[in-house]
Amino acid sequence: MLIARVIGNVVATQKNQRYEGSRIMLCRQITPEGEDMDYTCLALDSVNAGEGDTVIIVQEGWGASTASTGKPGAAIDSAIVGVVDKIELL
Repeated sequence: MLIARVIGNVVATQKNQRYEGSRIMLCRQITPEGEDMDYTCLALDSVNAGEGDTVIIVQEGWGASTASTGKPGAAIDSAIVGVVDKIELL
């Protein structure tokens, strides 16, 4: 899993039928302190995240597929599985 910030929405007029009704979000990985990192990815949104939200992304095929579509087996690498309210560093 990783922490990221949603930086945009990807619009696809044609996509695989397994992804119908799913939003594709552009996400930039961040440090726990909130600083941008270099890694950017596309993730299917399963929690109705919005631009600017800090999110948790799972990058494991089975978990990402099941979380974002509700059906196992869709070819998905990354899915947004949570919106972060705050991060406490000890």
